[in-house]
Amino acid sequence: MSKTKGIYVVYADWCRHCVPTTVEPIREAGRRLGLPVHLYNIDTDDEARADELVKKYGDWSPDYIIPQVFVELDDGEIKHVLTGRREGVAFTKRAVEDLLKSSFFKDVETTAG
Repeated sequence: MSKTKGIYVVYADWCRHCVPTTVEPIREAGRRLGLPVHLYNIDTDDEARADELVKKYGDWSPDYIIPQVFVELDDGEIKHVLTGRREGVAFTKRAVEDLLKSSFFKDVETTAG
């Protein structure tokens, strides 16, 4: 089974679904697990890379929803694992919590320690 080797977050600083709801817990998980976390802010020079990730692997539309989170596996595959929830920040927060309990993070946790 492939293991997670990196995490990518497409976000914006002004978005409450993103900061602190998604970015902070993902950063903390990356630190805890020894995984690099790549942050792509859509309002900076990172916009092109963010758009590329979302177009290729995520929930793309010209006005796409943020945050979007991707994991890179050790075989090079990139998987889209989260999109912010339109229903509200509490729903996005729950989705992030569930993601952090998923096998993408558990598999790493058991091998990183």
